[in-house]
Amino acid sequence: MADGTNVPVGGLAAASPKGRKTAMQKFAQRRSTTGFLLCLPLILLVACFVVYPAFYAIYLSMLNKKMTAFVGLGNFQFLLKRHTFQLVIFQSCLFAITAVVLKALLGFTLAHLMHNIPGKNQKIWRGLLLVPWVIPLALSTLTWWWMFDPSYSAFNWVLNQFGFANVPWLGVGWIARFCTIAVNVWYGTPFFMIMYLAALKSVPEQLYEASAIDGANAVQKLFFVTLPMMRNIISITVLFSLITTFADFDIVRILTAGGPQDMTHVFATYAFQVGIQSGDIPLGAADSLFMFPILAFAAFFVLRGVTKRTKEIAA
Repeated sequence: MADGTNVPVGGLAAASPKGRKTAMQKFAQRRSTTGFLLCLPLILLVACFVVYPAFYAIYLSMLNKKMTAFVGLGNFQFLLKRHTFQLVIFQSCLFAITAVVLKALLGFTLAHLMHNIPGKNQKIWRGLLLVPWVIPLALSTLTWWWMFDPSYSAFNWVLNQFGFANVPWLGVGWIARFCTIAVNVWYGTPFFMIMYLAALKSVPEQLYEASAIDGANAVQKLFFVTLPMMRNIISITVLFSLITTFADFDIVRILTAGGPQDMTHVFATYAFQVGIQSGDIPLGAADSLFMFPILAFAAFFVLRGVTKRTKEIAA
């Protein structure tokens, strides 16, 4: 038109790709897009090695032993009626909860001791105390198995030097349970120590100075300054350790293989025995899935508490 308000069709065609290109450039320049692209390889790995096996395990748990017919929740019902599996549930909870509590207490104590060691000496001791966590678990557990061995036990040799009789460390139910828990605590305590030590170093010294001016003693500083400032890291560390301890396989498998008389089996070792050694893969898959509701319940409440405290701090 004469007034120049109309734009030629060719002009629209030329402007349209330019507009699209600008939008794509803006999309590519977003931090969220960059972060997603950087995380994409990890997302694919998690999908391939975690998500897919999890859904496949659910599918397998609903088949019969020959994997030719769908049985629904039949495998779960069968397991819950077995006395051995009821014992596995008790032992798994006893093993995980006791080990995590002991690791948290010992790690907290060691972190405080390390925090009070000055300068270069702290680095030396910190490196030495991290050795159990650095050594491959299967290798260190074999060493513990040798020390518990009834014929060549180093612990029994020490007891004999003081006139005590040999102890069947891995041959009696409750003693074997104590041994598996002790090895797990020995292995996992350095992780708690290093996490709590990092949290302790992030607590502002001004808070301790203010509490000292108000007349607070060491115990009051611990309960009213240190623990409140460390609640989130304590919760996350306990949750992470609970998940890994529930799924522990190496320690029990190497030390006792679930014995004596199935009194040290946990979910992972019993699933291996039923699914791989006995050839009932669907039943083994059903056994392994019993960990999920327990850990999901714990994760929900722990993460809910962490989120709530974070919002309170931000407010």
